[in-house]
This record gives sequence, structure tokens and C-alpha cells, in this order.
Amino acid sequence: MWKLMIYLKGYKKETVLAPLFKMLEASFELLVPLVMAEIIDKGIAGARREFILRMGFLMIALGIIGLVCSITAQYFAAKAAVGFAAQLKHSLFAHIQSLSFSEIDSIGTSTLITRMTSDVNQVQSGVNLVLRLFLRSPFIVLGAMVMAFTIDVKAALVFVVTIPLLCIVVFGIMLLSMPLYKKVQAGLDQILGITRENLTGARVVRAFNKEETEIARFEEGNEALTGMQMFVGKISALMNPVTYIIINGAVIVLVWTGAWRVENGYITQGEVVALVNYMSQILVELIKLANLIITVTKAFACANRIQAVFETKPGLVSPAGLDGSVKNRKPEGTRAGMAGKKTEKPEPAVSFEHVCLTYKNAGAESLTDIHFTVRRGQTIGIIGGTGSGKSSVVNLIPRFYDATKGSVKINGRDVKDYPLEELRNKIGTVMQKAVLFKGTIKENLLWGKEDATEEEIWRALEISQAKEFVETKEGGLEAEIAQAGKNLSGGQKQRLTIARALVRRPEILILDDSASALDFATDAKLRKAIREMEENLTVFIVSQRASSIQYADSIIVMDDGAIAGIGTHEELLESCGVYREIYDSQFKKSDSGNGNKKGEA
Repeated sequence: MWKLMIYLKGYKKETVLAPLFKMLEASFELLVPLVMAEIIDKGIAGARREFILRMGFLMIALGIIGLVCSITAQYFAAKAAVGFAAQLKHSLFAHIQSLSFSEIDSIGTSTLITRMTSDVNQVQSGVNLVLRLFLRSPFIVLGAMVMAFTIDVKAALVFVVTIPLLCIVVFGIMLLSMPLYKKVQAGLDQILGITRENLTGARVVRAFNKEETEIARFEEGNEALTGMQMFVGKISALMNPVTYIIINGAVIVLVWTGAWRVENGYITQGEVVALVNYMSQILVELIKLANLIITVTKAFACANRIQAVFETKPGLVSPAGLDGSVKNRKPEGTRAGMAGKKTEKPEPAVSFEHVCLTYKNAGAESLTDIHFTVRRGQTIGIIGGTGSGKSSVVNLIPRFYDATKGSVKINGRDVKDYPLEELRNKIGTVMQKAVLFKGTIKENLLWGKEDATEEEIWRALEISQAKEFVETKEGGLEAEIAQAGKNLSGGQKQRLTIARALVRRPEILILDDSASALDFATDAKLRKAIREMEENLTVFIVSQRASSIQYADSIIVMDDGAIAGIGTHEELLESCGVYREIYDSQFKKSDSGNGNKKGEA
């Protein structure tokens, strides 16, 4: 919690003025019982109407001044708390953006959402209440006890016994409830995870008629969370009745003691009323303090969860001391196969040198001894069964993950030696899942290049085979896209994500199974258009369709995290059993391995 207080640095004035004005309000509040005692002892007892009116106006003045001080304190506390939460959210979001896929996978998306929203709001409430009540409540409690001693020492001894008892109750309940609130927040993470899965996968749930199962799963998790909240709530709820019992018992003793001392002439009736008022003030403030402690307990638990995210260091960082400049390479004029053909260019565009990859907390390697070289301008197909490691290979090129062994190089330079921004500016990546954001088509495409002209945008749309359907949309490039592209078909979303990657004119284009929703004719047109681009791109096509990669300069066949074969389509039909099995299963060839096929559209 205390480490997060750095976000209050910009609000030093507010963090000082808020408690000061609250203490000023408390000071005026402590004077009210004394004024009341004067009214009873001198005004009412002496039938002095003018004195009663004068003291009455004084009480009203004290109330108005206290109200002004309270409102001022509320303003400064709210300003500091909201500003603190805003800066914390900005910093937390920026830190999450700096985390690699490994850290995000490890922490979990649902818990990150909870910490960004619910946890930050709890901490904000804690900061607000602390600034308003953390000094005021103890000040009133101690001040009331001191004022009681100024009235009558023996009667005030009741305060000496009462206040420690109340502190034991309040802080004891706090110590019991604090670890339980951490469990409650963890339970909230679980509920959020279930809710998120069901909202994002609503169509799948309905398609498999699993509504009742998912409702039952949600209710089970919700009941568990409710049980935890009720348990900790019962413990916290003990605070009010126990404190009321102690306070009311103290009031009984105080009235009995006061009556005896009034009868013997030690104190006046007004002073007894003042002592009871001070005891009532203590009761009110301790109830406030109890609520404050409950809120602060939650805030501490939430702050520790937020701090745990900040303490998760990014696994991928840009190397220090680099200016980010890399010499531009001249594009290679001719394509060369991967099977040892020499080129004029000494350095390859991309090379994997005995690369292995083990995901965090995984028991075994996902990639084992991946070794190949790609020249500039080549088109490389990567194919294999589900879970064979196809996406893992291409995810190492833009450093979404780091190789655990070996090295990945671009233009002869290890990707770990590039600043991340420079590295990823060289690469256009189209993920397996087409992700679009709420906004216009143009706004989504400008993610690829912020200063792209309309001519560049339309060129990218034409290459990605998206131009035709964009032109038919009302507004064209200004047509609105719903959140996650819900108002587009799967093929339209994929073509727009490909256009987004092409707008930036990358050196390397990665298509990670990004044409799976396209028909064969559109897929063929897309590959032909990319191949004819003047930029002479190095293209990686990850696909489970043999037809999508059979015309690539070279094909890498993956099987269980290892390379099963490298070569052209014809070579692999002859030499690689895994590739031949995939090809035959899709084309249903009776004469496997002859390599005869129709020309590409």
C-alpha cells in the first residue's frame, strides 16, 4: 500500500489541507458540549433568556463554521483521491502494456481487469476516507477524553477504561477480517473470469446448448463468493453491537457517577450532560473509525494485489544504450530457395539458430531445435497439426516470447539487440484471432501507420481483397465498426486485419492462419497480390491448408514442436510423410506424392 502513495505526490497540498480542515471542524465540535453545559448551568438554572439566546447563536455559529470546514475537507480529500486513482490507473495500464505475453498469461486477464477496476476503486475509497477520518476520529476520541478531564477527573476515569476496550474490539476485528478480504477479492477474480468467458463465448455456449451448465457453474462460484462475503461480513458486523454495548455501559456508569457527584456538589448538572455528550461523540467517532478500518482493510488487500502487478517485471525489455537505428538493406532481386542456394546478399532476412522455447510454468519444451534461414523476398509456408508449434515459431520473430535456447535473428542481428519499437515496426503481424476496435474502418487501419494517406490505405485494402466490400459500406472508410468487429463477417475482419498490417509497409509480413475464413479463390488472390508487391516482402504464412502454402518458396512442416521437413511442395510430397498425410487428407488424392495440382487462380 505504502509504495502506491507515490501517486499522491502531485496532491501534497490536498493531502495536508483535507485532514487539517477536518481537525479544525473537530475542534469546533469539541466546544459544543461546553456551550451546552453553560446554557444549562447559567442560562436555564438562572432563567437568563438573553444568555441562552447568545449561547444558542454561538452553537449555530460553531455548527456553520464546522460545516464549511467539513465541505472544504471533503473537496480536498475527493480531489486527492480521484487524482491518485487516475494516476494509478494510468501507471498500472502502462505497466500491463509493457508486460510480455508470458506475464499476462501467468497473471490472467480476468484478474488484471479486476485490479484495474474494482481494486483501484477500493484503494481510492480508502485514500478518501483516510484523509477525512484518519486524524479526525482519533482527535475527537482523545480530545473528548481530555475535555472530560477538564470537567471532572474522577468521572473522566470512565473514559480511561472505555477507550482501550473499544480499541481492542476495533483492532481485533480488523486483524481478523484483513486476510479474509484478500480471499474475497480472489473469489471476485474467479467470478469475473467465468463472466468474461461466457460473454465472449456466448455463441459457443448456445451452439452446444450449455446455458444451464454455465448458469450452474456461475451460481456455484457466486455462492462460494457470497459465503465468503457473508462470513467476513458477520465478523465485521460484530463491531457495531459490541461497541454500542461498551459505550452504553460506559454512559450508564457515567450517569450514575455523575448523579452521585452532583448530589455531593462536586460537579453541576450541565457538566454531567457535557460528559455524556463527549461519550456520545466518542461512540459516533469510533463507529466511523470502525467503518474506516473496514474500508482501509479492503484497500490494503486491494493495494497489495495492485502492487503485485507492479512487482511483475516485464520479461521483454529493449536493450539499453541503443539509438534504434539500423542500416536499410537493399531488397534482394531474386528469390532463392532455402535448400542451400547462394545469393548475393550475405545476411539472411530471418534466421532461427537451434531455437528452443519453453512457456512459463510449462513442463516441457514447446519448440525444440528449430533451425532454418530465410532470405529477403521469400515466401515461407509453415504447416502442421494443431499444437505442433506453428504459431510459437512466428511469435518469436517480433519477440512476443523470447527463445529459451538459441537465437532468432533479423538481418543478421539478434532480435534481443533491437529496441522493441524498432523491431516491431519492421514486422506486420496478423494474429490468428482477428481483433478490431470500436471506431471507423480508417481509424482501425491507421493502427498500422498513424500518418498513412488515403491512397496508402486503399492500396492496402486492394491487396488484402477488402476494397470491394469497404466501398459498398455506407461512408466507405468512415463506416463504423462495432466493438470487436461484431458487425462484420469473419472473412471481412480477417481481410481488414491483413490490410492494417500492410499499411505500415513492413519488411516482414506474418500471416498466422489469418485467411482461414476466406474462400479458396479469395485466398489465392490475396497471396498473388502480396507476392506482386513492389516492396519485396519476406512473408511467413502459417496455415493448416496445404493449398495456402503449396506455392511458397519453401515450406516448413512442424510436428510436435520440431521441424519434420523443409522444402518445396514437390520435395516434401516425396520426402516428408507428415506433409504428405496432411496434403492427402485435404485433397483426397488416390495417388499420393505425384505433386500434380491445378494452377493457382
